[in-house]
Amino acid sequence: MKIGILQTGLVPSELAQQLGEYPDMFARLLDGRGFDFTTYAVVNGEFPDGPEAQDGWLITGSRHGVYEDHAWLPPLEALIRDIYTAGKPLIGVCFGHQIIAQALGGDVRKFDGGWSIGATDYAFGDETRRLNAWHQDQVVTPPEGAETVAKTDFCAHAALLYPGHAYTVQPHPEFGHDVVKGLIDLRAPGVVPQPLIDTANDRIETPLATQRLADEFETFFKTGTLA
Repeated sequence: MKIGILQTGLVPSELAQQLGEYPDMFARLLDGRGFDFTTYAVVNGEFPDGPEAQDGWLITGSRHGVYEDHAWLPPLEALIRDIYTAGKPLIGVCFGHQIIAQALGGDVRKFDGGWSIGATDYAFGDETRRLNAWHQDQVVTPPEGAETVAKTDFCAHAALLYPGHAYTVQPHPEFGHDVVKGLIDLRAPGVVPQPLIDTANDRIETPLATQRLADEFETFFKTGTLA
C-alpha cells in the first residue's frame, strides 16, 4: 500500500543527523506492515498532484501553528478536503491532528493551560495509553462529524475519528524517548516551565504504548476503521 507523508515541519538539525526527519520516524514506526512511503515536503512547498497520487495519507507534526500565516497552509487545507472527499484514508499526528480539524471546520488555538510534554497518560475509552506529547496548541472544538476517542484532563480532544475518512491524534507515537530528550535540551529551556521539564525528564524511560497506535494506524489505512 502506498502512503504519502505530508511533511509539515523539520526536526532540529542536531536531532535529524541522528534520528532523521519526521517521515523517517514514521517509516520506522510502521516498518514491516506492508507500506511504501513517499514524502512530500509541503513545508517547503512540495505538493502531490492530488489525493489519487497515493493510497493513503499521513500528516506529520510541526513547530508551526495551524493559525500562522504561511503560503503552504491554504493549499494544504485544500488538499485535506480533497483527500477527505476522495475517501482516501488520512492520518494526522499533532500538527496533522490540528490542521485536519481546522481544514474541516474545527477550531484550533494556543491553549491557555500551557504545555504538555513527555510521557503522558491518555484515556482511549476505558484503556489508558502512555504516549509522548509535545504541544501547546490543541483542538478546542472538533469539526462536525468527528468523534472524540481519546482525552486527558489537559486536552479534551486528544484523538478524533472521522468515520471512514480520517484518524488523528495529538500525541506523538513516532517519538521515542531519545527524541523527547533532544527536544527538552534544544527547545524547552526558557519556553516550557521548569516543573514540566522536570516531570518529563523523570518519565524519560517509562514504557510507551506506541505499538498500540501503530496497530491502529495500520488498521485504519487498510480498512478505514479502528477495529
